[in-house]
Amino acid sequence: MSSIGSPTGAAPTDTGRAAATARDHLFNAGSLGRYRDVLARGVDRVARRVGEVDTPFTGVTPDQLAPLIGGIDLDRPLGDTDAALDELHDVWLRDAVWFHHPRYLAHLNCPVVIPALLGEAVLSAVNSSLDTWDQSTGATLMERRLIEWTAGRIGLGPTADGVFTSGGTQSNLQAMLLAREEAYRRAVGGAATRPDRPQVLSRLRVITSAAGHFSVQKAAKLLGLAADAVLTVPTDAARRMRADELARTIDNCHRDGQVVMAVVATAGTTDFGSIDPLPEIADICADAGVWMHVDAAYGCGLLVSPTRRHLLDGIERATSVTVDYHKSFFQPVSSSALLVRDGRALRHATWHADYLNPARAVEQGIPNQVDKSIQTTRRFDACKLWLTLRIMGPDAVGELFDQVVDLAAQAWQRLDADPRFEVAAPSQLSTVVFRYRPSGLAPDLADEANLHARDALAASGAALVAGTKVDGAHHLKLTLLNPETTVDDIAHVLDLIADHAAWYARTAAAELSCPVG
Repeated sequence: MSSIGSPTGAAPTDTGRAAATARDHLFNAGSLGRYRDVLARGVDRVARRVGEVDTPFTGVTPDQLAPLIGGIDLDRPLGDTDAALDELHDVWLRDAVWFHHPRYLAHLNCPVVIPALLGEAVLSAVNSSLDTWDQSTGATLMERRLIEWTAGRIGLGPTADGVFTSGGTQSNLQAMLLAREEAYRRAVGGAATRPDRPQVLSRLRVITSAAGHFSVQKAAKLLGLAADAVLTVPTDAARRMRADELARTIDNCHRDGQVVMAVVATAGTTDFGSIDPLPEIADICADAGVWMHVDAAYGCGLLVSPTRRHLLDGIERATSVTVDYHKSFFQPVSSSALLVRDGRALRHATWHADYLNPARAVEQGIPNQVDKSIQTTRRFDACKLWLTLRIMGPDAVGELFDQVVDLAAQAWQRLDADPRFEVAAPSQLSTVVFRYRPSGLAPDLADEANLHARDALAASGAALVAGTKVDGAHHLKLTLLNPETTVDDIAHVLDLIADHAAWYARTAAAELSCPVG
């Protein structure tokens, strides 16, 4: 017999009920009461924990958590929902990193909007798989409509297509796969005798900027390209790819008998939020006949910005584009997509299986998304974005993204005026790279002081910031994706950083000045 919530609002328990059979746990028409009850308890636990959170982190260490989690006997179930949720609290919820907190300023993790959480709950329960029509029906068409909508926002044209992915790394990998196959096809197209495939692949080169994402190098390795296949182009003072150096690099490749299979431009670098000069890069790629991929995993929020869409001018000329809705559309992980100007290029990811998507399905006009994806079983992540657009609308999402970009500009100005800190180039998006470096602090000591400050801040749990290297020197980074974060929050975190770094610098200086022995 299924349980329903108490009319008094007290959470019901499994205690006193007959032990549930395995089938009682299945979600179906006969277990709807249990479904409502159990999920309500989970939602209540999360809501209560979020209501209690006053810092983004507890400072817990792996050594503290590992024995607790390692000591759990997974072969002995608790048999009780509340007991399992109590345990979940102890091993995860209590010490989770909370991206919604205004002083979480570390990585490209955004707080999520409630319509997307609704979509997550719905899609998980229905559990559609987006590989074939006969597993997903309307979900297939909804994903295709969102791809069409995104391609329209980018301006890719009527032949564009794409597919949802697990994230920017997968999107970039698939883009490089398609570019590799197109480059190979062109390389052997006019040959009198078909050259050896490994020989052709060894000549392929990918060009990106020195500030581009590491997934480009990772994709090249996974795709079997040469160890030196990825060539990096220097950036200017704003950390944007230098178009003149790109043109020179392409010329050098041609001179050396190499084939440039793709140029990867970045619209929102992870560290600096910089956007490469897309129009100039598009001109160079067009002249050279080279595939132009734009990694807009971070900067895709500009597609719905009411004020900054022009920063993506030139993206409409790309051959392929990566977008991460779970970075700047405030969606839960995962929600990402790869878009291509010519949908026919997606055929390089197609493989027909008799049991799943036989070739005759294409002749019958059956819309199978597995024909476009490097995944087979795949979640209906598009549902989250669909409900977000239908409830909030794109302008509201763009307004939220504009707010964090505005906040980053204010943070940069504050840091630039603060004698305790050095600041890197202003971001076009919502990151701020800086370091503690008051006058007179030696470079080596500054490096160690900044590393200590970041670690000490995390250990306290009061705030989280990221770290990176700029020209070999250790820096800190604010990644601002929460519209609830204020300038006062940032000022408080900067004071904490300065206090930790100054303590370390004083202590280290004192130790150096002490006589040995």
